Amino acid sequence: MKLNYKQYGDSGPYVVIVHGLFGMLDNWHNMAKSLSAHFKVVSVDVRNHGNSAHHPSMTYEDICDDFNELLKDLSIPKAHFIGHSMGGKAVMKLADLHPGLIDKLCVVDIAPKKYKPGHLAIFDAMFKLPVNTLSSRKEAEALLSESIDDVGIRLFILKNIDRCKTGGYEWKMGLENIYKNYETIINRVTVSWPFSNETLFIKGAKSNYISTEDESTILEMFPNAEFATIPKAGHWVHAENPEAFYTVLEDFLL
Repeated sequence: MKLNYKQYGDSGPYVVIVHGLFGMLDNWHNMAKSLSAHFKVVSVDVRNHGNSAHHPSMTYEDICDDFNELLKDLSIPKAHFIGHSMGGKAVMKLADLHPGLIDKLCVVDIAPKKYKPGHLAIFDAMFKLPVNTLSSRKEAEALLSESIDDVGIRLFILKNIDRCKTGGYEWKMGLENIYKNYETIINRVTVSWPFSNETLFIKGAKSNYISTEDESTILEMFPNAEFATIPKAGHWVHAENPEAFYTVLEDFLL
């Protein structure tokens, strides 16, 4: 699959950024722009997300094959990889399937364990949203507010609708495909052997996605892993405290 991507910067080592569930490369624009001062950055839309193509299969093996194909197309032999949430699981699996593609690995606020299905209410709200007959994004937000209290989450979700030329809106993401693969997305990631390259796990101080107990499991899989906690940030670490996040990331990658 040919992924949609955007490139930033023209000098330095390559860095590939992989967003999380329901996200897109636009969510990482500011961080990618900051990193472009020292790196050549490639920010990608994962299959069924953003402007990448839709496909009924969305295993982490599929996603990793997409990354492998993209780097071949761009003639990039190796890069630093940054993955957030679902993207973090994807780059962990990449370390298992295509370790030669990775220089340094940065995983943002996710562990390799299986998670409880915490997005079902969001899926339900999206499926109920009558996108084809919406008159405005304001109307869409009002309808979503009936089941999603957090305005930040509502606006995050609404980045995934596009206005149709014939009227109304449509989902940019492959919503049905993502939903059908949701159990796979939240499932445990395994590696066949330890990945020994430099690895950094970044978590938000207000997030519970990575526990102290998870760190021992992570170290078995990534023995050279370090851990950093970003203050005043939850799961969306890069957006909630971008200055502190960038400082930690830059120090690790340079």
